[in-house]
Amino acid sequence: MNIRTPTISRLLDLWLDEDIGRGDLTQSAVENKVVSACCICKQEGLFCGGELVRSLYKRLDKSVQIRLNKSDGEQVFIGEKVIELTGPVSSLLAGERTALNLVMHLSGIATATKTLVLELEGTNVKLADTRKTTPGLRQLEKYAVRCGGGINHRLGLDDAAMLKENHIAWSKGITESIKTLRENLPWTTKVIVEAETSQQAKEAVSAGADGVLLDEMKPHDIRKLIPELKAITKNNSKNIIIEASGIDPKDIRDYASTGVDIISSSAPISQSKWIDFSMRFNEINEN
Repeated sequence: MNIRTPTISRLLDLWLDEDIGRGDLTQSAVENKVVSACCICKQEGLFCGGELVRSLYKRLDKSVQIRLNKSDGEQVFIGEKVIELTGPVSSLLAGERTALNLVMHLSGIATATKTLVLELEGTNVKLADTRKTTPGLRQLEKYAVRCGGGINHRLGLDDAAMLKENHIAWSKGITESIKTLRENLPWTTKVIVEAETSQQAKEAVSAGADGVLLDEMKPHDIRKLIPELKAITKNNSKNIIIEASGIDPKDIRDYASTGVDIISSSAPISQSKWIDFSMRFNEINEN
């Protein structure tokens, strides 16, 4: 993730402003000392968010020194010191909560993603995320999915044209909609169709969609449908990505055996639990 983009810079400022506001009212009770601190892992999982913590503290106080002992996406164990910091105690305290919130949230997503990715080992199926994300945190949450071994679906509505259930309901149908999109979009744009029935999926493939999302279909139905879709693509000489979505994560292995290319799930983001980290402070001995 490029943490130096204008979007990430704005987010960092917003997060600090949210917690610090007009200033840390407890700061006057703290001695003006340079201290060391470390972020300690209290649960096993995958680490994520280190570079964000570095940027956060540098925006807060350029004198803070930060050492990352773990890379994003790396396994962490209970008791490990994943981040070490040195700087004025007031600065370290001011950024503590925001830094920990970021690391705990993103590490939770990376860990949950990895759990599902491991279920897909031995298959060629990729795990993708969805747009069911926390408003304002989409870039970071999708980054955490990548750190866990998943891939990203659309970042936003401007990434690809996707005809979903409500689009189809208010259009002239799948075939006509794909034709209209092709006439109005750049040739590089992918067109994906969300299909709730086998007939919709077949129509989408016949009309030249680049991808078809099989929504909430049962594994046995998908297993039966895919050879039919492959036959259509063979006839029109067009490669197509077949995706299963709306699945129960506990059934992911069964879906992976159907022949789909991608399984998309919101679970790694929307259902993940934070990984617990804490920050501990120590006075520097200057003698």
